[in-house]
Amino acid sequence: MTGSRTAPGSDERTDAPYTDGGTGADTSEGGSLLGTDATTAAEAGQKAGGLTGVRALLRREILRFVRRPGNTFLPPMITNVLYFAVFGVILGGRIDQIAGFDYIVFLLPGLIVLGTISNAFENASFSIFHGRWNEYIETVIVSPLSNWMFVAAYVVASAIRGLLVGAIIATIGLAFVTVTNRSIAVAEPLYLVAFMLVISTLFAGLGVVGGLWARDFDYLTVMNQFIVRPLVFFGGVFYSLDVLPTVYRLLSLSNPMVYMVNGVRYGFLGYSDVEPLLALMEFRGVTRHVQPFNRANTARRVSRCDTELRPTV
Repeated sequence: MTGSRTAPGSDERTDAPYTDGGTGADTSEGGSLLGTDATTAAEAGQKAGGLTGVRALLRREILRFVRRPGNTFLPPMITNVLYFAVFGVILGGRIDQIAGFDYIVFLLPGLIVLGTISNAFENASFSIFHGRWNEYIETVIVSPLSNWMFVAAYVVASAIRGLLVGAIIATIGLAFVTVTNRSIAVAEPLYLVAFMLVISTLFAGLGVVGGLWARDFDYLTVMNQFIVRPLVFFGGVFYSLDVLPTVYRLLSLSNPMVYMVNGVRYGFLGYSDVEPLLALMEFRGVTRHVQPFNRANTARRVSRCDTELRPTV
């Protein structure tokens, strides 16, 4: 509402708005609206700038592995060609069917999981730690990006890499299945898509944890080669839990990789050693807890890179 004021020594009244005597700020209704509009515009601009930063960081991370196919895609291609050739073709013909499926068909979902989670984990952990080691990640931390934007960009890029590698392995496996005169059809596509999205996102998030907490490059190797991969190999990639003695079967059920491998296998073949829906809900819950942990620790861990990573002389 516009107020009026009387000039000193005069009976004239002016319709100028009141102002704060100390600052000259307009305290009228119009001034308040202008201030609110300015604040809203600033918040909208900050939000738009943050989203632009996320897109830029996401694009950088995707281009980082897309432009280096010899390091990103070629190694898993060669490794899985060997897996399918040796285990699927040479030995597979001598192995009895498992749950009514030829061995090469039974093997395919497990190898897809192995490639997906290994690459999702490796991409996030190596990229973040490499940035910490060379200190260029600090330019991202001091930018207007919030912690959740930082984590989201790395997680999405790493999940995309894991899914791309999984798709490549699936293509190789289907080629071997066709060459050996066998067939495979996706039994539960919704389960397959859901499990692939969840496990790639989960291990991308765990890769962020590894990249933030690693002290040197050996830590990354230990986590991937001596923790992740062995758990996957003993997670039912090459065998069904039904062939194990009761004691070892019960022990295997404590391995989280069993549920991932069997979830993807259920999506492909409609067969699983565990309840797929329960496994999907559990991993979805774990994934939802990993990302807030990363957001809470991002700034603190990166800010300590100088004292933790650089050797003292």
